Amino acid sequence: MSRFQSLLTFITISLVAVAHAAVGPVADLTITDAAVSPDGFSRQAVVVNGVTPGPLVAGNIGDRFQLNVIDNLTNHTMLKSTSIHWHGFFQHGTNWADGPAFINQCPISPGHSFLYDFQVPDQAGTFWYHSHLSTQYCDGLRGPFVVYDPNDPHASRYDVDNDDTVITLADWYHTAAKLGPRFPLGADATLINGKGRAPSDTTAELSVIKVTKGKRYRFRLVSLSCDPNHTFSIDGHNLTIIEVDSVNSQPLEVDSIQIFAAQRYSFVLDANQAVDNYWIRANPNFGNVGFDGGINSAILRYDGAPAVEPTTNQTTSVKPLNEVDLHPLVSTPVPGSPSSGGVDKAINMAFNFNGSNFFINGASFVPPTVPVLLQILSGAQTAQDLLPSGSVYVLPSNASIEISFPATAAAPGAPHPFHLHGHTFAVVRSAGSTVYNYDNPIFRDVVSTGTPAAGDNVTIRFDTNNPGPWFLHCHIDFHLEGGFAVVMAEDTPDVKAVNPVPQAWSDLCPTYDALDPNDQ
Repeated sequence: MSRFQSLLTFITISLVAVAHAAVGPVADLTITDAAVSPDGFSRQAVVVNGVTPGPLVAGNIGDRFQLNVIDNLTNHTMLKSTSIHWHGFFQHGTNWADGPAFINQCPISPGHSFLYDFQVPDQAGTFWYHSHLSTQYCDGLRGPFVVYDPNDPHASRYDVDNDDTVITLADWYHTAAKLGPRFPLGADATLINGKGRAPSDTTAELSVIKVTKGKRYRFRLVSLSCDPNHTFSIDGHNLTIIEVDSVNSQPLEVDSIQIFAAQRYSFVLDANQAVDNYWIRANPNFGNVGFDGGINSAILRYDGAPAVEPTTNQTTSVKPLNEVDLHPLVSTPVPGSPSSGGVDKAINMAFNFNGSNFFINGASFVPPTVPVLLQILSGAQTAQDLLPSGSVYVLPSNASIEISFPATAAAPGAPHPFHLHGHTFAVVRSAGSTVYNYDNPIFRDVVSTGTPAAGDNVTIRFDTNNPGPWFLHCHIDFHLEGGFAVVMAEDTPDVKAVNPVPQAWSDLCPTYDALDPNDQ
């Protein structure tokens, strides 16, 4: 064992040296605990190949991804077991590889590994990956994932798109998620590409993103947030959005982007300003807000500019992103008919909160001991048979589905960003709008459900073309931990035939169930 551990240490140190090199489509992802200090404050974290955020995972459309997750976790406070979700991938035929613990698998036990083996035949764009076990991703297990398209229809719009043009945003806490408040009142720092400042230490190093004057850059903005949304802008520059949650969009020029937890945008930045340093800003919607001392900031540095902090000023946003202005690049039919309730099945999600837990239609989600997928494979087919009771919605095959999420003061912490696994969906009614767009709404996989003050009733549509249980939940991880979730069990009769499971998957539950609770 000691030789194995020392080899591991050597591998980990070697990987730290090349932490910014992308890995994939075939890669080992080794999950360990380590001390990190991204904002100058040292704490234990969950790291991937030695770093947080984890390394960029990258490949091309059509690739087979084989991502071997090796669990070497030892700190029970941040959990010793793990499970990883590959956010935004449809996982058609590989529902078992989607990652949410107790929905699609049992967690990987410490000292074990598990191979996530899935095809990406028809998706390209910006994705991410994160732990989908309790609140573990808030402690560091999160990173970006890009699938490139050699025939990108937007290719003529930019000159540069590589590892260095990925921008991650993360909320960072000085206290482990399990030791802090159930619902934190804000992060200690915002990390941009893994670096940031807390108000307590405004000398910490900031990320620098370099550009050459005259070139056009495709930046891929990824929210790895556990909680806040961020308003993102770059002083002196407009941003032309060309991709939304892996969906190509008609180009839209904005000067700021409010990005909610788990959302992604690609934007083109034309480096056409004077050679200088410019502030990159990502202001959270609560907590340590503003930019005093360089918090919530990074630096855009033109080649030839001095290595100093910017002196640029933020100007009032006159072209903020409004979701209703986003449209798919390729005309995409909206499921159902172009009228209210014009679908095969409409579901309203009534939110509530009792001071400690969230509820949807009267049920607060409690993870079952047997994963929902395993329940289906074992013969359970109906909502009455599937656990947790009241939280599983069985959907018919090849049907149009509409889900509405009326904002309510009964569910504090709005706006709640909701994510549906296994699909992109048409946002037929966006936050801040009363209009229903059945013609050309954007498709995406995470949507803000808005605020009660705006009278929002965000409404989405999708087709059931992907058999399996798919999680639908608030992507504020502390809210998910509080039960803010349901499961869409899609086409249960066909799940088994469409999603053959590997033996290693079947072995996960017996191994996990045999663990002492202190080793979970």
